[in-house]
Amino acid sequence: MSEQPATVPVPERLPLDEHAAASVLAYASEQRAKVDVLASVLEDIAANGYPVPETGVLWETARDAHLARLPDEQPRVA
Repeated sequence: MSEQPATVPVPERLPLDEHAAASVLAYASEQRAKVDVLASVLEDIAANGYPVPETGVLWETARDAHLARLPDEQPRVA
């Protein structure tokens, strides 16, 4: 990030209610976990190179497995 101060004044903020704040924090935590997994994969690739295709999972297989799991997931209640 830049060390220079913002040139545009930051507008006042409206506080969130307790439920909304908890939802935002839960979403942020989920996203952080996903990014952490991605970062660890990228770090592994940087340190060790790409895996050989013969040892991986075809993207079609991974996609189909993911799509098969979707109906089992419970809808999120906001």
